Amino acid sequence: MELQLIRHATLWLHYGGVQFLIDPMFSDQGANPPIINSPNDRRNPLVPLPFDAVRLQKPDAVIVTHLHKDHWDEAAAALLDKATPVLCQPRDEIPLALDGFSSVTSINKQLEFKGVTLIRTNGQHGTGEIGEKMGQVSGFVFKKEGEPTLYLAGDTIWCSDVLEALDAHRPDITIVNAGGARFTVGDPITMDADDVVAVSKHAPYTQMVAVHMDSINHCLVTKVDLRKRLAEEHLQHQVIVPEDGEKVLV
Repeated sequence: MELQLIRHATLWLHYGGVQFLIDPMFSDQGANPPIINSPNDRRNPLVPLPFDAVRLQKPDAVIVTHLHKDHWDEAAAALLDKATPVLCQPRDEIPLALDGFSSVTSINKQLEFKGVTLIRTNGQHGTGEIGEKMGQVSGFVFKKEGEPTLYLAGDTIWCSDVLEALDAHRPDITIVNAGGARFTVGDPITMDADDVVAVSKHAPYTQMVAVHMDSINHCLVTKVDLRKRLAEEHLQHQVIVPEDGEKVLV
């Protein structure tokens, strides 16, 4: 398999002979306003795509973990071919179909797609009232004979859902959305450095890849911050923190 971080949570995954585009956000740098109730007023995305999004417009399938604008935006919906298969969590299929996509499939538990088994997992996009308002989020486990098991955790903090997915599937590779995204009140809604360390210590058998940083104004943990913390914990070899556009070969 080959994984490439495009920007933020947007990934290009070549797995089992299938090309997956994950959580496409194609907006130009600064095209969107700051996240409301966030601690700064920087416009989003903070950085440009590493290359023209046209290179990403012909995947075998698009996977959308949830419909927040930093995971599925108008620019992506406009560029992608409307016949492209789109795989999503339950209840998101109607909005995606309303965006004009003709082949939308929601995954309740499990789906076979071109020989790849996709298993949906749960997560918690924050705690308390904020976590409830953020709504349902999903992750996905990828399996195919001859390929490493891959767990895409999605927009979640370290919680029982993530622990259960790790214990159930014992993935060879785990992708976590870091950045410690948060509002002016409440706890983080994605993994911060403490959470990434907790995942790595709970599952020392998995090679982790941390993404979802340096692109949206309320993600306050940077790649530099996370790499420093991982070095302090002697976990820098277990957790890869790629740059935008970088490929990870596993």
